[in-house]
Amino acid sequence: MTVIPLTDDWTVTAITGPAPEGVRGRGIPAVVPGTVHLDLLRAGLIDEPFDGANEDAQQWIGDVDWRFETTFRWTPDGSERQQLVAEGLDTLATVVLNGVEIGRTENQHRSYRFDIGAALVDGENALRIDIAAPVPAAHARSEEHGARPHVNHHPYNALRKMASSFGWDWGIDVAGAGIWKPIRVESWSTARIASVRPLVDVDGTTGVLDAHVEIERGDGVEAAALRVEVEIAGTTADVEVPAGRSAARVRVDVADAELWWPRGHGAQPLYDVAVRLPGLDEWHGRVGFRTVHVDVAPDEQGSPFAVHVNGRLIQIRGANWIPDHAFTTEVGRDRYARRIADATEANMNLLRVWGGGIYESDDFYDLCDEQGVLVWQDFLLACAAYAEEEWLAREIEAEAREAITRLSPHPSLVIWNGNNENIVGYADWGWRHRLEGRTWGEGYYFRLFPRLVAELDGTRFYSPGSPYSFSRFLSPNLDTYGTVHIWDVWNTKDYAAYREWTPRFVAEFGFQGPPAWTTLTEAVHDAPLEPHGHEMLVHQKAHEGNVKLERGYGPHLPAPATIDDWHWATQLNQAAAVRFGIAHFRSLAPYNTGTIVWQLNDDWPVISWAAVDFAERRKPLWYALKAVYEPRLVTVQPRDGALAAVLLDDADEPWSGDLVVRRLSLAGEVRARVRLAAEVAARGATTVPLPEEVASGGAGEVLVVEAPGFARAVHDFAEVVDQPLDARPLEVEAERADGTVRVRVRARAYARDVFLLADRGHPAAVVDSGLVTLLPGEEHVFTVSGVPDDVAPDVFADALVLRHAGDLRS
Repeated sequence: MTVIPLTDDWTVTAITGPAPEGVRGRGIPAVVPGTVHLDLLRAGLIDEPFDGANEDAQQWIGDVDWRFETTFRWTPDGSERQQLVAEGLDTLATVVLNGVEIGRTENQHRSYRFDIGAALVDGENALRIDIAAPVPAAHARSEEHGARPHVNHHPYNALRKMASSFGWDWGIDVAGAGIWKPIRVESWSTARIASVRPLVDVDGTTGVLDAHVEIERGDGVEAAALRVEVEIAGTTADVEVPAGRSAARVRVDVADAELWWPRGHGAQPLYDVAVRLPGLDEWHGRVGFRTVHVDVAPDEQGSPFAVHVNGRLIQIRGANWIPDHAFTTEVGRDRYARRIADATEANMNLLRVWGGGIYESDDFYDLCDEQGVLVWQDFLLACAAYAEEEWLAREIEAEAREAITRLSPHPSLVIWNGNNENIVGYADWGWRHRLEGRTWGEGYYFRLFPRLVAELDGTRFYSPGSPYSFSRFLSPNLDTYGTVHIWDVWNTKDYAAYREWTPRFVAEFGFQGPPAWTTLTEAVHDAPLEPHGHEMLVHQKAHEGNVKLERGYGPHLPAPATIDDWHWATQLNQAAAVRFGIAHFRSLAPYNTGTIVWQLNDDWPVISWAAVDFAERRKPLWYALKAVYEPRLVTVQPRDGALAAVLLDDADEPWSGDLVVRRLSLAGEVRARVRLAAEVAARGATTVPLPEEVASGGAGEVLVVEAPGFARAVHDFAEVVDQPLDARPLEVEAERADGTVRVRVRARAYARDVFLLADRGHPAAVVDSGLVTLLPGEEHVFTVSGVPDDVAPDVFADALVLRHAGDLRS
């Protein structure tokens, strides 16, 4: 096979639509893979899209038809077939080679392969790809085929383009155009490997590889027999593909195979697989041997959603994943690796790839394979009703087939999910009336997708949607059945209302907070800076988002007097809300089998639910998640009108010992103390009622529970707003040591949720720990890296850098 990559010498030109003078008709250098927004930015024709209020000023880009052009040299080499392979065109493209139209596309989420032999010439060839304006196209298709409900302001559900590129309640509206994945010319003869599905099973101690191989044959060789070889772990098996056939199935057994486990449960051995058409083509990938089962069988309490890998129940501690950049071509393996490290270092074991984004690149899934991070993958239908007529159904089936096939090697992928919130939208959000009998996606979720998963990869679990109660006769969002999304708390209630829910599995819930100070102020330039400034609200996409932030901290924190305090209070409240919710949900184990917080990451600098902001700075929420997702956790929870310590032991070893429980004054005086014997099984939970003498306290007291091998639990009897906290409880020293700055804090009085906003000391600074609560007399050292030598250590002791809950009272 001969391959000509088409990466160089591209231009992009605005050919129709409201392009401004200086852009219309002008050939602009283009990067492929890439997107037109970034080409315009590199050419100096637009300002930074994420800055200030530029989003609105650049809406014209999505209303313009764009032409991408390049030339390449080709010389005949005797190959029988010549094909143009476009792995990703965004989105409505007409492909023209040497003046001959060779194909059209209408789906960002799939690849295309066009035969181009009749249009190629020996020597210089001219390739043109015209991409229609996505925003008017989406509106036109919606009008033509019947408007259907959707969130946000564009009918993204009428076009197979990344939904969030049209804007979301955390996302910028940058619907554009581009050649967003590699494009190339391939020349080959006789046959090539079209696809491989290397499905795995485990039979006792034997790993079973069942390789399904699809073959594309060249012109004139349909009658020839072929041989397919599959090699794994030093063992090779082969089969003959008879004349006229184009598919093969090869089984290879691997004796004494090592099992692939989720992180925290074992190792992640991966086996290289080679599939060959000898002398013609090869495919290489990796697999991990493991089994997957999700238990949703009805029980006396409803029905669970319990993920089992290799027969073992996995308590899920996860996060939802959105595209990590609004311009997805800017995310490479290194950025993926840093985000997945954000997950694993916060004790997560699952990422849910949300349905309004993309099927991520193989780098994402490869890294999850290596790190033992389970993947729940949505099909790409989110928060909308979707037509089931042929014009859209053919594309949805094609993309689903390709995605299932491409992702089949990855052991980390354990769940396919039919959609995000579309079933609950139809059932509970009033869509049925608005649709007036039009199709809405039911056929995809209950017929097409389960059929495709069964046909192409029966080794994974399929869920029709999220949330879902696993019965067509129940509301989709019942907390006693299956998966739930909990959004009433963020939208209308105090975060204490998380305790009103007793969910079997939480697939979405979250609370907002702003990004790091530097991330925010590098993009928002209101003068003065204030929560309801024009540019601030450009970077707050949730409906009445900043109003909800204020309502959210009201019962918990003093009203902030400055923008600095507003920023700290809303970040702190976000962390406290999610910490509160997860501690409650986890305390319900084994009835509750998992939580997936919304969300891990951001795709631009924005006020959002993310734990890590777009500039890759970890918010206080991230540190809260790390603590509350500890495999071994002690949490104090109300039980039967009193308090109890709930011990969760998500480890292979049981635990037994004594709990030391103290009720202390904020000055450190011991008011009561008990020692309680306890034990908890491996991968188990136990509840220890606390005697009234320690469990009844006032606003000026705290409850402390300590158990060897567990992080200490501190329970506050009052909210910060009602707690007589010392506004200045810390003695602080900052000094340089071993290339870092070490900030030592010592508590003179109780210090709640001490946090170092490292970027306010220096934009490049990163701190190792956060949300540390200190009892009187205790010390903690924050280690800050990334600080240039010319920055004085004392900046990290500044009152706007080193914060704690009590300083909001000053």
